[in-house]
Amino acid sequence: MTTNKLSLRARLLRPIWSSVVAQVGRYDTVQELRAMQAGRAIKPQVPRGVTRETVLAGGVAAEWLVPEKAQRGVLFYLHGGAWTLGYYQPHRWMVAKMAQATERRALVLDYRLAPEHPFPAALDDCLAAYEWLLDQGARAQEIVIGGDSAGGNLTLAMLLALRDSRRPLPAAAVCLSPVTALVPPEGVELAPVDAPQVRDAGLPVEWAQNQLASYVGDNDPRQPLISPYYGHLRGLPPLLIQAGGNEWLREDAARFTAKAQEAGADVTLQVWPGMWHVWQILVGWMPEADRAVEEIAAFCRRQQAQGGGEGVKQAAKEDGTRQSRPSSGNSSEGTS
Repeated sequence: MTTNKLSLRARLLRPIWSSVVAQVGRYDTVQELRAMQAGRAIKPQVPRGVTRETVLAGGVAAEWLVPEKAQRGVLFYLHGGAWTLGYYQPHRWMVAKMAQATERRALVLDYRLAPEHPFPAALDDCLAAYEWLLDQGARAQEIVIGGDSAGGNLTLAMLLALRDSRRPLPAAAVCLSPVTALVPPEGVELAPVDAPQVRDAGLPVEWAQNQLASYVGDNDPRQPLISPYYGHLRGLPPLLIQAGGNEWLREDAARFTAKAQEAGADVTLQVWPGMWHVWQILVGWMPEADRAVEEIAAFCRRQQAQGGGEGVKQAAKEDGTRQSRPSSGNSSEGTS
């Protein structure tokens, strides 16, 4: 699946990508950074054979990305951006390529952002849009939830909220470089700022910490719907987690995987040597990103054929009863 030898394109793109990401630290406020991104925005572009349609999903702005060979399944995607940056062209391209690879319609949610809308606003938007999908006739067993970075965090938080409120769980979930614990477990030290996995990411640590704080607000950062690592992880659908070997969230993903597997969850962790945070966004430009998306597509096909894990099958039995709709107030009880 992976090799320690990076492609030529990866070797060329890594320093360029790090320098691009590092630019976020030049802005005093996230509003200035958003304005810069909006000013550089180009006409929305998708790969040939994919169509776009804007929609309100449960009252939340969203966009359908529909490939020509789309089957019945849906990829419900939550973009990253430290909970403070919106849905921009790089994510649109990546998700469109995922939609093509998985042969699924993709619904990308433009959820509310911090600091204007701290927790639980983004999670509430995600849950409302998921309920909208079900109301539109999508079957939970045909939905895969996916997300990168902060979106991966929201993906895991959604699974906990849906499970705890006994709502239908999706067939599976895919998390790319997810944030699972906003504060490390007791006894775990974060990598120093000059460590290779931090330096290579290019993301200013202080900037990232400020975004986390603006999302958490006055809430406990160890609350499971903020930091899913601290929740009970049993009864979840199958999960695929991809992390880069050169990123600072690699160990976070490994700790979450170990705890979830201990709880009986079906979790596959893929660590890609030499890769950085959310390298999949370069799909179509870099072989390692192309192969990662191929792995995601293969995972989705397997789960569709198997009908999901035990948590999904149990939820399917309860689908007809339509339990109370989930909210961020239905928090999983945390564990250390």
